[in-house]
Amino acid sequence: MIKTIGIIGAGQMGNGIAHVGALSGLNVCLLDISEDALKAAVGNIDRNMDRQVKRSVVSDADRAAAMGRIQTSTDYGAFKDCDIVIEAATEDEDVKVKVFETLVPHLRGDAMIATNTSSISVTRLAASTDRPEKFIGMHFMNPVPMMNLVEIIRGLGTDDDTYQQVRALAEQMGKTVALAEDFPAFIVNRILLPMINEAIYTLYEGVGNVEAIDTAMKLGANHPMGPLELADFIGLDTCLAVMQVLYDGLADSKYRPCPLLVKYVEAGWLGRKAGRGFYDYGGDKPVPTR
Repeated sequence: MIKTIGIIGAGQMGNGIAHVGALSGLNVCLLDISEDALKAAVGNIDRNMDRQVKRSVVSDADRAAAMGRIQTSTDYGAFKDCDIVIEAATEDEDVKVKVFETLVPHLRGDAMIATNTSSISVTRLAASTDRPEKFIGMHFMNPVPMMNLVEIIRGLGTDDDTYQQVRALAEQMGKTVALAEDFPAFIVNRILLPMINEAIYTLYEGVGNVEAIDTAMKLGANHPMGPLELADFIGLDTCLAVMQVLYDGLADSKYRPCPLLVKYVEAGWLGRKAGRGFYDYGGDKPVPTR
């Protein structure tokens, strides 16, 4: 039974996984290369739990206990007692492979590894470790405390025990599991990102401006966020990375990233996290940039 989890990466996904893990009774070790990033992550978790307390979703006692279960470190040696380590680094295969090469020497022989990749081959990532049978994809949705789904992706070598333990872990965290096959972008992003990419083509070709496209999809398809607003929320660099994985992996022109998406990423207009994407976030209210 999994009792202690490690998480690599204290960004939006990593601190969200730490949040739900600690609230579900697990001991959590959160790692990042920067002490500042770790302090920011713990502060973010504390604020998000405070919101849950105010909404009576979580009690004060549960919040205090959960915060007490979270340890932080910049040293991979802190993972020596973990039952599983979840990688939540940036969506870049070379970065992830380097993370696994650094991680493996610090793990127990029976420890499992999960990747939170949203699109990259789990089988290929597993091959960069010494334990493909104990390696699995565990794709949380953003924001993790709010979103109920976890996609679980078995690599070619993932054994049944790892799958059953990780499925139970996701359910302990209060998540519903969708089992996806190990094909580019899995289920959610295989469907969602081409829709976002098509919305960007619609903007690029002048069919509608940012406001018209987002309003049309919110009111015409009953989506809670417009596709361009959602792209900014996800991060345009992540959107481009997923589209590139689809395009390279499936060799179908329908997955070609829109040139406008490429241009925005090259400009550093990455969405909310950069203060500008399809909207400018510098003022009190987001303003469309096109």
